[in-house]
Amino acid sequence: MTAMLQVPRTRGAVSGLLLVLLGAWGALIPFVGPYFHYAYTPDAAWTYTTGRLWMEIAPGAATLAGGIILLSSATRPVAMFGAELAAVAGAWFALGTVLTPLWTTASTLNPGTPVGGTIGPPLEQIGFFRGLGVVIVFVAALALGRLTVIGVRDGRLRAETSAEAERERAAQTEAAAKREQASRTGVHNFGRWLVARRS
Repeated sequence: MTAMLQVPRTRGAVSGLLLVLLGAWGALIPFVGPYFHYAYTPDAAWTYTTGRLWMEIAPGAATLAGGIILLSSATRPVAMFGAELAAVAGAWFALGTVLTPLWTTASTLNPGTPVGGTIGPPLEQIGFFRGLGVVIVFVAALALGRLTVIGVRDGRLRAETSAEAERERAAQTEAAAKREQASRTGVHNFGRWLVARRS
């Protein structure tokens, strides 16, 4: 059963790396985007707002954390948790700006408005929120799909783990048999020594 929960670290390597990069992009682009005239108001580099915290930094950090978990985990449930965390963060990137006006505190969660010219605002919405969120959800879903399937490599890993456990059990049994034999031999030799001494 333990072997079924194990997964090769390579299973989530590409997806995990992509999620780390996408999370870093989502968390940092509001701060470095103004250098390239790619920004939301306030369009000054390294300007912190509450809206940026909840709409960009928090989901970016969650995506990054999910990617790291996916990259580093060797167990299926933990790796799946990392992918699910990233998927939720991606959904928040895509839908957060749509849902926040429903709350009374929406003014504090406002990430600002795009500052580009004619073509800039759609590109900024795609790169900051909706497009980024869709790509994160897509990559996380691919990772989840790969983690739910028990592949050929997983079968080999399971077989190797089972064979290793069987070898370990056999070695323990053999060691116990040798100890038993040694103790019998010792008792037998002691008995012979007593008989020889008495005679």
